[in-house]
Amino acid sequence: MHRSGDKQKAPVHLFLFLIFRYIAPMKSLTFLFVFLPIVQDVHEHPVRVVIDKSNYTLSVFRGDSLLTKYEIAVGRNPGNKQRVGDNRTPVGEFTISQIQKSVSWVYDFSDGKGPIAGAYGPWFLRLQTPGWRGIGIHGTHDPSSLGTMATEGCIRLSNDHIAELKKLVTIGTPVRISP
Repeated sequence: MHRSGDKQKAPVHLFLFLIFRYIAPMKSLTFLFVFLPIVQDVHEHPVRVVIDKSNYTLSVFRGDSLLTKYEIAVGRNPGNKQRVGDNRTPVGEFTISQIQKSVSWVYDFSDGKGPIAGAYGPWFLRLQTPGWRGIGIHGTHDPSSLGTMATEGCIRLSNDHIAELKKLVTIGTPVRISP
């Protein structure tokens, strides 16, 4: 199983290794005073995702700093998810529970077009949404749907943007979805 959380820790671990391997023997405390706050900032301000359904945007923050913002599609019906199959995107505080490669997934939207290969784009970021299953952030076969209410409850991005987002998040990343 791929553990995407390890990728973000690697640069910090490498940085600390370099400090203790090469810099510490020099007894140069100035280096530590200059760069230690940078290492601490990475741990004190983890990435978080904020989804604004009314504005069709997904924003990624580190602390208070906006890293990027994407146009999205949300559930066909307005309001908070109330039951399975209601085509609403849930509102609340969630986390990413799985990062799945979905490039080969096929889905039939029951729209008369039959099964669609690549319906979810290259990645599916599954959300831990108590009470609901199958809710996630994913790519799309239909980029013209972005900026609209078009999904069965998931959050949909362009395939390029889901690939970028996948590099920024890890399992456990908090996701807030607002009305």
